[in-house]
Amino acid sequence: MERLKVSVYDTTLRDGCQAEGISFTVEDKLRIARRLDRMGIDYVEGGWPNETNPRDQEVFARARDEDWQHARFAAFGSTRRPGIVPEDDTQLGFLVDSGAPVITIFGKSWDLHVTDVLGTTIEENLQMIEDSMAFLKESGAEVIFDAEHFFDGYRADPEFAMECLEAAQRGGAEALVLCDTNGGSLPLFIREVTAEAVERFDVPIGIHCHNDAGLAVANTLLSVEAGATQVQGTINGYGERTGNANLCTVIPNLELKMNAQALPEGGLERLTELSRWVDEVALVEHNERAPYVGAGSFAHKGGMHVNAVLKTPTSFEHVEPETVGNERRILVSDYSGGSTIVHKLRHVYPEVDRKDPRMRDVLAEVKEREHRGYQYEAAEASFELLARRVFGDYPELFELQGFRVIMGKHSEDEDPFAEATVQLALKLPDGTQSVHTASMGDGPVHALDSALRKALVDHYPEITEMHLVDYKVRVLDATEGTGGAVRVLIQTRNNGETWGTVGVHENIIEASWQALTDSFVYGIVNARQE
Repeated sequence: MERLKVSVYDTTLRDGCQAEGISFTVEDKLRIARRLDRMGIDYVEGGWPNETNPRDQEVFARARDEDWQHARFAAFGSTRRPGIVPEDDTQLGFLVDSGAPVITIFGKSWDLHVTDVLGTTIEENLQMIEDSMAFLKESGAEVIFDAEHFFDGYRADPEFAMECLEAAQRGGAEALVLCDTNGGSLPLFIREVTAEAVERFDVPIGIHCHNDAGLAVANTLLSVEAGATQVQGTINGYGERTGNANLCTVIPNLELKMNAQALPEGGLERLTELSRWVDEVALVEHNERAPYVGAGSFAHKGGMHVNAVLKTPTSFEHVEPETVGNERRILVSDYSGGSTIVHKLRHVYPEVDRKDPRMRDVLAEVKEREHRGYQYEAAEASFELLARRVFGDYPELFELQGFRVIMGKHSEDEDPFAEATVQLALKLPDGTQSVHTASMGDGPVHALDSALRKALVDHYPEITEMHLVDYKVRVLDATEGTGGAVRVLIQTRNNGETWGTVGVHENIIEASWQALTDSFVYGIVNARQE
């Protein structure tokens, strides 16, 4: 069966910027636009260039000099204001002056907005749509009409909503996009109305859904099923209020479930990387539970699940993770079974199998420790060291002889200081050597980390390349107040490899010490095995 071609219109740089906590600089926007272009996105909406938005004016000025390989760069705006001609509307002039090869404008298609928000008549609104489209069409740009609040407008007055689309088509619109701007419509209604529009109009129909009812992706897919051939959305679902249709979910569903082509060959395999990269640029924590591109999308925890997926991946995976550039993860927890433990330790002990009695000992130790508050899902380095202890293979690099951490403050106006001292017995090939070091730090954990590094660096220079990249603390029993146990999770990076370690104790410094020492031991052993 021939694949349906669906054009992808990305509005991360405009609609996505309307999300709380999202703000892109000019350089950010251009970097993301270039990445989307290389990905094979058909349209990249750069923003709304007008007299009140100098940032987007600069974006479009610089975009004119870009060598776009695939994407068509789009400017966004609205129809003219009531009571004037398009030639006198300054924001339409800015759209033309932007030099964008594509101009998308929105117009009202809900009579409530026409009368109560714009304060004009139905007839004037239809004229605003038609002559704005015609004016922009004369500039030589490809013009697209976004019918704002279309589905709410259709519910209120179906014929008026359709008349708005007819006005845009008369004005020269090359695509009519149906917008669920309030994000409250249901999928079957979206499909029914889209099918009517597809049958009624000659130009392609597009869909633009917000996610206020959690249905933006479903509504987008049902619209395509009804005949829409353009999908609008944002990377990672950024957008006003609860966001827009998430293209990182829409695209793989189109390609893998609906026999549609949304990206050029090879594009889908780079989707996870793109999703994470855009979050990095936006300074947003990646949603690890996101469909397809989250680290949890193909993570397996339950023992029976793990046993099945290692034998037959399709038993618990709806697609192969590699198709979207993701990977399978087997998690270690108190839900784990023997298959999980064997899988996680194969890279250390290739010959181990489930019948090895040490497997039961490792599993029992994991379950007992997780009962006390340890968590190994994000601390696989600590899990490996735990297993090495059970196997009698733990690397004895040093033994603690004592540490002390001092926090102080000389006056209310001064910043507090932290000092740590560490005494270790280093286990060296030629015998044991005692070292005693001290260091200042921005806080107690930083001071402890610095003192530990001082003690180890002469004999284990590998640690100079190890950098702590994340430190998280969670109180495990809030009912105990400040005396409750805490769990510390640390992420450490060395030359692109990242590993996690964990510590648990009623004393946050002791919990941090456990995670820190696991981190250094694992990093040193790993570096010396390469």
